[in-house]
Amino acid sequence: MGPLQGIKIVEFAGLGPAPFCAMMLSDLGAEIIRIDRKARQVESITNRKGNPVERGRRSLAVDLKSPAGITLVLRLLEQADALLEGFRPGVMERLGLGPDVCLQRNPRLVYGRMTGWGQTGPLAHAAGHDINYIALTGALHAMGRAGEPPAPPLNLVGDYGGGGMLLAMGVLAALLETRSSGKGQVVDAAMTDGTASLMTMFYGMKAANFWSDKRGSNLLDGGAHFYDTYACSDGRFIAIGAIEPQFYALLLEKCGIVDSAFEKQMNPAGWPELKDKLSALFKTRSRAQWCELLEGTDACFAPVLDMEEAPQHPHNRARQTFITRDGVVQPAPAPRFSRTVAEIQHSPAQPGEHSLQILRDWGFSADECKSLQADNVI
Repeated sequence: MGPLQGIKIVEFAGLGPAPFCAMMLSDLGAEIIRIDRKARQVESITNRKGNPVERGRRSLAVDLKSPAGITLVLRLLEQADALLEGFRPGVMERLGLGPDVCLQRNPRLVYGRMTGWGQTGPLAHAAGHDINYIALTGALHAMGRAGEPPAPPLNLVGDYGGGGMLLAMGVLAALLETRSSGKGQVVDAAMTDGTASLMTMFYGMKAANFWSDKRGSNLLDGGAHFYDTYACSDGRFIAIGAIEPQFYALLLEKCGIVDSAFEKQMNPAGWPELKDKLSALFKTRSRAQWCELLEGTDACFAPVLDMEEAPQHPHNRARQTFITRDGVVQPAPAPRFSRTVAEIQHSPAQPGEHSLQILRDWGFSADECKSLQADNVI
C-alpha cells in the first residue's frame, strides 16, 4: 500500500478538482469514502464506472437533507483525519457541516475546501469554470499563438494543476502539522491562487524584462524557433525544446543545418524567419523519420502523440505510465515510491454502492445500519 496508508478521509462528491485530489490521495494509500447525495443514487443521474478520476474510493449515499443523515456524517468525521469538499462557499455551512461544527466534533480534522475564487473576496460566490479562474491570473492571456485569441489549455491549469494538486498539497501539509499541534484547521484552496502560484516564474521573468505580454513572442510560448511544435510530411507533429546552447547545437547538427542565421539563437528579431526555415525543413520527412533521427538524443525532441498513441509509446510502456483497469486505459498512480507502492484501491463506485459496508467498517452496529436503511437515510 501507498505512503498514506492509515489516513482516513471523507470526500463529498463533486466535480473537477476535488475528486482529482481524492483520486491522488487514494492512489497514495489513503482510505477515502465518498459521500454521495442519496437523491443522486435514486435518480441514477450519474454513472461513474467509466470515469477513472472516481477510482479508489467507496461510496456511501446519504440523505443530507435529513437530521439523521447529518448526524451520521458527523459520526464518520469524528474518526476521519481529513475532509474534502468542493462546493461554493456557504453550502457546507447550510447543510450543518461547516468547519466550526466539524472541528468541534473532531478538533484534529483537516478541513479541505476547493473553490475557484476562494472562500472570500468579491467573486467568492460567483459561478465559474477553469477558463474563468485562469483568466483572472494572467495565465490564460499568456497562452496562444501570436495574433490569435488566448488558447484554453484544456482544464489542466486551473482545475488540476492549480486546483486539485494544490488542495492535495495543502491537506498533506496540514496533516503533518497536526501531528505536532494536535489541532486541525481549514485549508482554503482556490484555483485562482493555485494558478497564480504556477505563474511565479513568468512574473519573475516579466519583472526582469525577459517576458512580454505579447503572445507568441517569448521563449516558452511558441515565439522561439527552438521551442515549438512543427508539422511533418505526414501531417503529424513533433515538439522541439532545445533551449540550452549545447542542445541547440546538437539539433542543428542532427538536422544538417549549416545556415549562419541560426547562430543567433537568442535574438528574438530573427525567430520568425528561423521558424519558417525549420517549418519547411520538418515538412520534408515524416514524424517516424524524425523520431528515428532525433528521439533519445540530447536535441530535446519528442513526437506529439495523441491519446491513442501515448500509452503505446515504448518509454511509457516500459515505465507502465498507463494501465488498463475496468476496460479503461488510464494514467497509473504517480509519483513512484521505492517501498510503499502506490496503487488503485477500488474501481470507480456508483453512488451508494458500499453504504452498508462502509458503515460496518466504520463502527456502526447491524441494528443501526438496518434502522438507517429503513428510514431512507442511506
